[in-house]
Amino acid sequence: MTIQRHAVGERFCRALTHNGTVYLAGMTADDLAAGTTGQTEQILAKIDHFLAEAGSDKRKILSATIWLRDIADFDLMNVAWDAWVDRQAMPVRATVEARLAGDAYRVEIMVTAAA
Repeated sequence: MTIQRHAVGERFCRALTHNGTVYLAGMTADDLAAGTTGQTEQILAKIDHFLAEAGSDKRKILSATIWLRDIADFDLMNVAWDAWVDRQAMPVRATVEARLAGDAYRVEIMVTAAA
């Protein structure tokens, strides 16, 4: 049983591969001045990056969990999501409203993908 960790930090790693599955940590935007759509775009770019680092890509995403600071931002988040997601390889997805790590965070996304 091999576990491969990518981008290991002080508290957690950003991506982990085990038994043919890639698990990404919850991703947030770096530029918190961006609105919900902009933050989502930044997060999706990070997801692309970490999936590639782990030998996967967005076409192999199995599930996505999206947390929004305000569920009223659902359509704003979906502007970026709809432009990014591969329509031929849609993952299962849940989107919920939640208190995030700080007031400036509008979106957090976590995905699981096949390697």
